[in-house]
Amino acid sequence: MSHYFSQMYNTGRMWRDRKDALTKADGDIAKALRNEFVVDHCRAVWLPLPDAVDIARLEAEVLSLAPDHAIAWNRRRTQTYDEPTDLVEATLSRLGWGARELAAIERQRLRFLVAMARSGAAPAPKPAPIRLARVAPFPKGPFRFFALDVETANTDRGSICQIGMACVRPDNSIETWTTYVDPQVDRWVFTYLHGISARTVQGAPTFAEVLPVLQSALQGTTVYQHSGFDRSAVAAACGNRGLPIPQWDWRDSVHVARAAWPELRGNGGHGLASLKQRLGLVFDHHDAGEDARAAAEVVLRAEGVQPLRAEAPVQAAQNPIADDDDFDLIEGDDHIVMAVSEPAAAPMPSGPIRHPHAGRHIGTTEITQGNIDNNHIYLRSFFEKFPADAIGGSNRASAARREIAVDWGGGAAVMTDLDGAKRFFRKRSWIREFFEANGTRAGDMVTVEEVAPYSYRVAHQRRSPE
Repeated sequence: MSHYFSQMYNTGRMWRDRKDALTKADGDIAKALRNEFVVDHCRAVWLPLPDAVDIARLEAEVLSLAPDHAIAWNRRRTQTYDEPTDLVEATLSRLGWGARELAAIERQRLRFLVAMARSGAAPAPKPAPIRLARVAPFPKGPFRFFALDVETANTDRGSICQIGMACVRPDNSIETWTTYVDPQVDRWVFTYLHGISARTVQGAPTFAEVLPVLQSALQGTTVYQHSGFDRSAVAAACGNRGLPIPQWDWRDSVHVARAAWPELRGNGGHGLASLKQRLGLVFDHHDAGEDARAAAEVVLRAEGVQPLRAEAPVQAAQNPIADDDDFDLIEGDDHIVMAVSEPAAAPMPSGPIRHPHAGRHIGTTEITQGNIDNNHIYLRSFFEKFPADAIGGSNRASAARREIAVDWGGGAAVMTDLDGAKRFFRKRSWIREFFEANGTRAGDMVTVEEVAPYSYRVAHQRRSPE
């Protein structure tokens, strides 16, 4: 309920019957008093919002940020209190209202007493309104094509928790439509990646409620996905709920990118993270609406490079890919490896990562005695070359949503984010081993190479003899 205070203090001189047009003038004054009372005594802050704001989504996002103890009241019924006379008097004293306003709220108090007498009972709690899940209206066409992206709650591809659509108009402008989806699951694995949790989707529509909107909008149109994951996720969500799988004209923007920029094969690949750097795309990775828009922009950019080839509709994948809701493609000369984003606790391969291609040098830093004593490597001179979504705050509580893999030549790669305040790798236990293995001394150099999106290699260079 979004009006707890309005219900609890709709009493005495602050009472009004909003449906009674005859007492509207007095009722509006009583409501104004109630609002001021709430400001004075309930520690509430009123924030005006424009009508265009998606209130339901904003509410869900705010709830997702709050600790559980701070929202224990959410969705609970509230009882109407007796008028707290002394507190009301304190607010009236502050307001300094005149005889007209005081007479109006006194009339409201008498009406309140009459209403209670007629009901034969003391103020009783009103039933909490049932919040009907409503799907946001889909943009009106015409559209040339669409791009679709989903985020999932866990490794079940059918656990869709967000759907994003990029709708490309005939003039190539893009309108984005996004909705949270309640996957109705208890297990959330990928919150660290996309920031969506059970609290975020509280009150959101289910997949069964969203699908008819998409069916109506996408039937007979071309729908791009960036990889085969999104189609398989839609199919899995339908399967979980016994719904028919939509027969949309699926296409893959990865194939489009390969045809347009073949030079990226073996040089970062054609995943969104790589294309973001190559094409200068601006978007927040792992937001379904943002990723869908990026996929649509890839198609539009490719159209500017060469005409799109007639492409056969994408077939559903026969072989399962790694259990995650997104991946980047790292391409060799004759094969494709899926580099999957995993939780920090996920086990890494027992042996060191070996990359078949030379990395892209992004910076060199000189090691100081302080680095050696405190097990860190300063990245200050080239820190901006790391992806922004892998940079967090100054402590673990403010860690970034995304981690990078660091191959340092040891037994396993290290998964870590970056400390944005100190500008070094947040996890540092491996650095002592790195220094010891290489006999590092003050004045030695360490180079950092990017070998793939979100994957780096550090190497030691001995200080030149004097």
